[in-house]
Amino acid sequence: MIELLTPAEMAEVDRRTVEAGIPIARLMENAGYAVADAVATRAPLGITVVVVAGPGNNGGDAFVAARVLHERGYRTCVVDLAGEGASNAAAAARAACRARRIAADDPALATADIVVDGLLGAGLSRDVSGAFAEAVEAMNASRGRIVAVDIASGIDGATGAVRGVAVRAHETVTFGRRKPGHLLHPGRAHAGRIRLVDIGLSEAAIAGLGVTVFANDPALWAALRPRLDAAGHKYHRGHALVVSGAMTATGAARLAATAALRAGAGLVTLASPADALLVNACHLTTVMLERADGPEELATVLRERRRNAVCLGMGLPPDGATRALAEAALASGAATVLDAGALVAFAGDAGGLARAVEGRSVVLTPHEGEFARVFPAEGDKLARARDAARACGAVVLLKGPDTVIAAPDGRAAVNHNAPPSLATAGAGDVLGGIVTAFLAQGVPPFEAASMAAWLHGEAGRIAGPALVADDLLEAIRPARAALEEV
Repeated sequence: MIELLTPAEMAEVDRRTVEAGIPIARLMENAGYAVADAVATRAPLGITVVVVAGPGNNGGDAFVAARVLHERGYRTCVVDLAGEGASNAAAAARAACRARRIAADDPALATADIVVDGLLGAGLSRDVSGAFAEAVEAMNASRGRIVAVDIASGIDGATGAVRGVAVRAHETVTFGRRKPGHLLHPGRAHAGRIRLVDIGLSEAAIAGLGVTVFANDPALWAALRPRLDAAGHKYHRGHALVVSGAMTATGAARLAATAALRAGAGLVTLASPADALLVNACHLTTVMLERADGPEELATVLRERRRNAVCLGMGLPPDGATRALAEAALASGAATVLDAGALVAFAGDAGGLARAVEGRSVVLTPHEGEFARVFPAEGDKLARARDAARACGAVVLLKGPDTVIAAPDGRAAVNHNAPPSLATAGAGDVLGGIVTAFLAQGVPPFEAASMAAWLHGEAGRIAGPALVADDLLEAIRPARAALEEV
């Protein structure tokens, strides 16, 4: 279930499901039972569960959960903020809950063992205020474990933004599909563990939406991952070229080159300026080395057509000379990864970048600071990455704890397996090398960037806490083994 559905898309799926003959009340019952099951899995009888319910269908799910938990023998209280403004289905669930005389006890929040957050749904379109904001603060102040219904109240389901104030959940029970706000920060940090459950939503309705935003799970690209051929040889796996910086800035390119080799490229060459040849030669064994001073020599190196993917920018200054190198790489026809200095060399000239990229297989790998120097920095992260990809005609891999991969055709994936330990010097250089390896092996740019982000995250998980970039190079091997299983 890799599709990420916006609140608007989710509402349309609900509507089509009801049209197909499944009443909204049935969906609400199924959702409420799923929430109750999530509570019961972790909570013994005898504890106190406080359910906070708002006026929407999210609140209706919460009322059902309160009723079910009460029937199962839990000490259950309801903080009822639905009032008379509840939706029809939610009003019916509220009435069924009230008929069982479940206690309504606001002070119980402070001492609750479990808090069920059913206050606000994923479609929140304005900042939380008034009694709802007070309820959010009270839930966060509770000693209890918070289980959110669908999404933590106060989080925008489409963007992950905090709308004024938001619940910090320990677990989220969501239905049918995850929302972008579950994986994009800061929403991801408010979700806790995400439990995805099937409540009977129409799969045909979901398929008919033409969803273009996905979780970056292997199911998204497994059919295109490179597979070893018993009759193959190294040239079948591509020849990647990585461009080195000057003598005092060579390490980043070597990280990228070694990562490319580990990630499956059949051959990797490091193109080095003359003053850095000896430094690079002293550190390289399996990566080959070739001299390239300036754009003309780089173009000459790339005339060897088996060198079918090139990566540059690591250790290069964001100046005119680096831009000339980037333009030479792009003009060669090789699939190209532009990172760091090679991308920022186009600062303030996104149009010039688009012209240089036009018609070529290109992946850009900026972090937020680099991205802002080249592209307009307006809107949420997903929207910014997609707008930039459409504008420049390249795949944009916008790095961070919630890396977004966006294609010019509108597709996007949100990566969610990267541990925080990847926030270390050189980790991005390794990622750039992995992207280059997959391009060299013939993977299309969007899928190459997506599988590289996943593999990078898996390597980070394997390397563990306190990792440095060199540790990632060793961890690529077991991470590749995991990739072979998908």
